[in-house]
Parts: sequence; C-alpha cells; structure tokens
Amino acid sequence: MKKIVVISAVLAVLALTGCAKKTPYDYTAFRASKPASILVLPAENRTTDINAAHSFTSLVTKPLAESGYYVFPVAVVEETFNQNGLTNATDIRGVSAAKLRSIFNADAALYIDITSYGTKYIVVDSVTQVTATAKLVDLRTGTQIWSGLATAANNENNNNQGVVGMLVAAAVKQIVNNVSDEAHNVASVTSDRLLIANDNGGILKGPRAKSPTL
Repeated sequence: MKKIVVISAVLAVLALTGCAKKTPYDYTAFRASKPASILVLPAENRTTDINAAHSFTSLVTKPLAESGYYVFPVAVVEETFNQNGLTNATDIRGVSAAKLRSIFNADAALYIDITSYGTKYIVVDSVTQVTATAKLVDLRTGTQIWSGLATAANNENNNNQGVVGMLVAAAVKQIVNNVSDEAHNVASVTSDRLLIANDNGGILKGPRAKSPTL
C-alpha cells in the first residue's frame, strides 16, 4: 500500500512538472516604446580576452538590421565617444540616456556584457564558448524595455566517439582554435541567437522588418 502511495505521489509530481509552462516574456514596455533606431554601445568585457568586446560588437549590426532596426554604425559611435574622452565601456555607461539621446537622436541603446569568450581545454575536449547578455533601454524615457542572454559553443554537434578519438579530436581542435579566430566565429552564432527577432523572449521585429511586430 505504501509503495502505491509513493508511486502515485511521484506520478503526480511528474505530471505537474510536465504541465509547467515557461512564463511568457512581458513585452509591455517594448511595445509601448516602439523603437526604430538602436545605438549599440561598446560592450563591457568581463572576460580575460582583450579582443572579446570589439569582436562581439562588430557582429551585432547584422542581426539587428535583419530584425528591422536602423543601427548606428558601431565604429562611428565608438569614435564619437573617443573624441569626447570616453574610451572604455564603463565610462560610456555612465552617460545618461537623455545625453545619449541628445547626441545621437536614437530611440534606444543596447548595452552588452560579454561573460564568456575563448577556448578552454577540458580533459577530453577543447571548447570555444561565447556567452553574452544584453539589455535595451529607451533613451526617451530611460526605461529598460528588454533583456536577454545567449550562448554558443563549437562542440554543440559533437558525435559520440571513443576516448582515444576524443583526445585526438580535442588536441587537433585546440591547435586549430589557437591558429584561427574560432571565438569570433562562435561569437557570430551567439550574436544571432541573442538579437535575431523572436517573440519567445527575444527582441521583437522592428518597423523595417518584412512583417513588423512594432
């Protein structure tokens, strides 16, 4: 009898778990903002790779433009800050939304943090991973209207293989990663996952998209 009770309890928990649904992203502020132009600020690099910020920032224009937004040229934006004595992401983040709006006349600003970037040798594998978070702020009101996170790695499609095969593959991949900019390639995937429009937690389609959401 006790076994039946326990089994019933386990089944009930599994049923509840299976029925649980992810809370839909709240797009209320995003829809009210209706941004058409986005100012991409220099990324905050929280990794040990000095190339991470420039590498990732150089990749975000494509997914944002494909999502239907006008994106201010990132190189021009960075140079504008440099000419005004702001040479790092931390200082630039200290500029108020109102000030950014007055300088660039953009609807929204994208703040990016790079939390993982580069290759690590993990026992029987060599993994290049890039992880980034982002938030979108309405420069007209200073209100955050969206935030997201994405990650990608170059071992996502690895097939099962023997230990010796894994060691050899890892060694070869480590060499390839060191002589090529593998992290930049992986960063491109992360950028797309983070910023290509979707209504499942991603940004919404902008006014220049074929079927705009805003």
